[in-house]
Amino acid sequence: MINFLQNKLCRFAMAALACFFYVANLQAQPYTAQAHKWSANWIAMPDEAGTAYGIYYFRKNLTLDQKPGAFVVHVSADNRYKLYVNEQLVAAGPARGDNFYWNYETVDLAPYLKTGKNTIAALVFNEAQYRPTAQISYRTGFLLQGETPEADIANTNYTWKCTPAVAHQPYPGYFPIMASKGEIVDMHKETGDWRKIDFDDSKWTSAAQVLEAQPKGKGDGFGWMLVQSPLPQMEMRYQRISTLRKVSGMEAPAGFPKTKGSVTIPAKSTVQFLLDQDTLTNAYITLNLSGGEGSTVKLRYAETLYDKDTGNGRLKGNRNDVEGKDFLGRADSIIANGKPGQTFTTLYWRTYRYLQVTVKTGDEPLVIDDLYGTFTGYPFKMRASLSTDNAEMKNIMAIGWRTARLCAIETYFDCPYYEQLQYIGDTRIQAMVSYYNAGNDTLARNAINQIDHSRLPDGVTQSRWPSKDNQVIPGFSLWYIGMLHDYWTYRNDKAFIKEKLTSERAILGFFDKYRQADGSLKNVPFWLYEDWVNGHGWDWGSPHKTADGNSALLDLQLLWAYKWAAEMEADLGMPAFAADYRAKAAQLTATIQTKYWSESKQLYAETSDKTTFSQHINSLAILTGIVPKEKWAGLADKILNDATLAPCSIYFKYYMHMALVKAGLGNQYLSWLGVWRDDMQLGLSTWGEEPDPQRTRSDCHAWGASPNVEFYRTLLGIDSDAPGFQKIRITPRLGDITNIAGTMPHPNGKVSVAYKLNNNNWNMSVDIPLNTTGVFVWKNKEYTLMPGQNSFVFSK
Repeated sequence: MINFLQNKLCRFAMAALACFFYVANLQAQPYTAQAHKWSANWIAMPDEAGTAYGIYYFRKNLTLDQKPGAFVVHVSADNRYKLYVNEQLVAAGPARGDNFYWNYETVDLAPYLKTGKNTIAALVFNEAQYRPTAQISYRTGFLLQGETPEADIANTNYTWKCTPAVAHQPYPGYFPIMASKGEIVDMHKETGDWRKIDFDDSKWTSAAQVLEAQPKGKGDGFGWMLVQSPLPQMEMRYQRISTLRKVSGMEAPAGFPKTKGSVTIPAKSTVQFLLDQDTLTNAYITLNLSGGEGSTVKLRYAETLYDKDTGNGRLKGNRNDVEGKDFLGRADSIIANGKPGQTFTTLYWRTYRYLQVTVKTGDEPLVIDDLYGTFTGYPFKMRASLSTDNAEMKNIMAIGWRTARLCAIETYFDCPYYEQLQYIGDTRIQAMVSYYNAGNDTLARNAINQIDHSRLPDGVTQSRWPSKDNQVIPGFSLWYIGMLHDYWTYRNDKAFIKEKLTSERAILGFFDKYRQADGSLKNVPFWLYEDWVNGHGWDWGSPHKTADGNSALLDLQLLWAYKWAAEMEADLGMPAFAADYRAKAAQLTATIQTKYWSESKQLYAETSDKTTFSQHINSLAILTGIVPKEKWAGLADKILNDATLAPCSIYFKYYMHMALVKAGLGNQYLSWLGVWRDDMQLGLSTWGEEPDPQRTRSDCHAWGASPNVEFYRTLLGIDSDAPGFQKIRITPRLGDITNIAGTMPHPNGKVSVAYKLNNNNWNMSVDIPLNTTGVFVWKNKEYTLMPGQNSFVFSK
């Protein structure tokens, strides 16, 4: 089995670290043009259909007269690959896409090559019938194509050799997730270190050429339509497992597992370790073993432990507690072969806070030489800062950032443990966190492109993409238009959004088919999911609707989408479209007002029969502007205090909080974070999917990371006041806060603010980037901001 995580730190290391994933600093190169005609082929094992589960090794030896200055190649696989040059991991991928946009990475191999004999090797795996829902597949295949004629000597063709990794089998049974399958690896059947230059591959077979490799548009499009990945290589960071919480069957050595050191499991024994990473993580697990012929090691992974089943559903309890708990989670299993230097690394990363290690030995002891993880994620860097004495705010920021990081690898996704799917509803909020905290929009552009690629012929998008299974949530298509508007508002890249106006038009064209004479929607098909609401008559996330499919929530979303689309069309598109959307918005505004407003309740109802009400409807009523400004505060008060309303979950509170801020209640923001406090009280290190932390399925859903936006947008008051964030509007809403400062990234640089109350005077400083203008708003009065430092003093 490969040990792709074991590379000596050399010059990269701190003395305390023993290993590191070499690809930590790899970046995909921005090659976009085809330098010369491709001549490589997709290769695979001969005489196989390529549609069944399988792991394969590929190798090619090269002899070079001298070390090259550059040796650029394009590489891809189905489902995934890990590429090695002279035993060093240099790339992993491809970034997930679909068959019409199949990604390849571009890598310069020159730093890893040398004069004389070299070996390029790849591990390719296809989980086929067990693959994650997010993994689209054509068939097993591997591709490597040189960027120049000189690099063509490495091209994949019949000169490559290959063999199946027969030691690997899928872990049996079913666990209710939609992510990667667990593995069973029998070390007796391992191939040896097939990455080594001197490895004997004489018994391997020549690879079969299954299809020509061509970039998208260069050929007839059979198989995979290849496009260059827009993403960098993912972050890979060596990570020790923090804490041993429990052990049975022996006494564990001091320092295990946080400190590297061997653990000897006696012969004819069963030993179980419960390990705790202390916070949730995504990581490849590496287990190094010696001896232990016939011993088995079972690794199980869980977000949390569960209370004993009482017949009324399992509760999770405090995530820090381990006593009286059950361990439920996915698993990998390793069978030892008795030799020294056995190593196992998961093919794909695992999500866990808790790791259960169960060892059963035979007639000889087994030595665990090491056990560690390698964190992986999209290489976001936190570029925002928050200076406050409020420890709770700091904790919320840290948990939110961790949640956002764990839900972003090659795509955004809803949760890392279960689905790993890029849902539009989640992704819109995640992209905003990326803008406000990292100042990075690469993954957001990738998401916008991929969702655009998912559109069905009738215009509506899929609810999530990539996905091998089709699913449509019409409301999420409208949130996609919101994603476009967010990007147009907060990122200075109008050309990108101009290209996407066709998708906005197609989506709104889909909804045109279900508009009635009054402009409201009727009998919209597919899953009308909006939010996970507990009780109140909602049906599996769908709000109330009448017999003819009438729903205020969908009408309000459509109204908001018309307004977003009209603004973008007026700025970048066609005036006729802008005028059409404004007219439809005006008609729908009047219809909503008469159709859903309850004079007796002084609320907007969920349906035209005006019998049920929700926070969702009334929040969107404020946000879409159908409520006169003088009524905002009264409606906001009912949203907060009327217990009969169907409540927003942690997800939809993003919109509810925006509405309350618009209504003038932003100074109360910190008092609205009860769901987040509940999660912290029960020891969650990431934000849960659902409002009840005892019963939430997923412990990590980045749609809950909205405070990482609102601490800056609401409390510090930093918001865009023009397309591209080229004008800045700063409106502090500090509540009881008397001393706070923060900095956030901006397309033109950064924005920094500091607010401090001294002797009944507010000292306020604002620093905005060059080539930017803005206004500062305090007590409803506006003050002009100039680029650079601005200072104000206001009496309390």
